Amino acid sequence: MNARLAGAMGAALLLSACASPGGPAPSAPVASGATAAFRAADFAWSQAPGKGGIDGQLTYGQAGQAFTCANASVILTPETPWVRARMMVLYNSDKSAALPAAEVRGRTPPERSQDYSDFVRRATCDAQSHFSFSGLPDGPWFVITVAKPATPGAASRDVAIMRRVVLRGGKVVRVKL
Repeated sequence: MNARLAGAMGAALLLSACASPGGPAPSAPVASGATAAFRAADFAWSQAPGKGGIDGQLTYGQAGQAFTCANASVILTPETPWVRARMMVLYNSDKSAALPAAEVRGRTPPERSQDYSDFVRRATCDAQSHFSFSGLPDGPWFVITVAKPATPGAASRDVAIMRRVVLRGGKVVRVKL
């Protein structure tokens, strides 16, 4: 298996581990390490048609090293208590994070369920690390991708990047990861 295919497969596994459904903002935060029950009904809000969108660009850099998400998947998952708990396990945050992808892959979130895949939306970064989602209902979402060093063979490692984004008023939100 060539390195590019292996990297793509690893990114897909990481994103599937990270992605999970969400719902409207929970009334109380989920404590770190706490579990929340997976309930498909919590995701119902995210299936409604909407006028909102996300116009995103990966601008992440580390120690002078540029990163890219060109041709990589970007996952958009609605926020629910279950998803927030997963973000806390995977990223130690339910707001934003940039962590070594291997570290995130090594964490096992509670209550893994295959049911959430129906609620996850996907896009692909273009050559300029730009991505977009449209037709989204208002509410909180998590954007997740894996950034790779822009220079092939660079000493830097892949980075899993997550950010919470809230859509309001059917507007398009510009996001930099």
